[in-house]
Amino acid sequence: MDRLRIALITGAGGGLGAALAIALARDGFALVVHYYNNAAGAAETQRTIEAAGGSAHVVQADLTAEAGALAVAAAVDAAYGSLDVLINNAGAFTDVRGIDLTSDEWRRGIDTTATATFFTTRACLPLLRAGAGKRIVNIGDSGAGRPGAYHDAWGYHIGKAGVWMLTRSFAAEEAVHGIAVNMVSPGILENSIGDVKKEWIPAGRLGTYADVAAVVRYLAGEAPAYLTGSNLVVSGGWNLR
Repeated sequence: MDRLRIALITGAGGGLGAALAIALARDGFALVVHYYNNAAGAAETQRTIEAAGGSAHVVQADLTAEAGALAVAAAVDAAYGSLDVLINNAGAFTDVRGIDLTSDEWRRGIDTTATATFFTTRACLPLLRAGAGKRIVNIGDSGAGRPGAYHDAWGYHIGKAGVWMLTRSFAAEEAVHGIAVNMVSPGILENSIGDVKKEWIPAGRLGTYADVAAVVRYLAGEAPAYLTGSNLVVSGGWNLR
């Protein structure tokens, strides 16, 4: 009988994180559903997974602090004793003109993306290094690999560029341990904040959670460990312009 595979998804109290948790549960993963302040959403994610016959454990933490990340890793160990896939999804987008960001909004953009990814990944490494076939999937942004000028949310966009750098850096560090580290970068999704138009996208439509989940599921499952340090952009061609 195959061993139960365990996945931790940060920011899974709603939106893309919840969709990814539910998708991986359908693939047979037991889930650790992390949330920061959306307890009701995390509980709903758990209910949806368990109603379909899956297993889910909910944990709350502030991942912008190292103590929070260490607490989540400890909770994963206590609940399941192992970890196969870490998905760093958490991140706060503040729809404010960049030059007008408050100091708190600036730090929140960077800390909920790059800082949280760094602390959470480092905290989970002991679990991920135990055994073979482990995976880390970071959720980026379609502009993260091509820095340019932005009108809003400067802290968030800079943080996502930092997630790309962390992806490559952890990939180089952890390849010797058999851990593949990659990034999936969504483009404009149906729930994206701000003024979005499908006419901007060569594919002619906005992206869906299912579009992103299909790529995450591949990286979490059948993708070879030799695929590491890559950024898979899921944008319908938006990033090509």
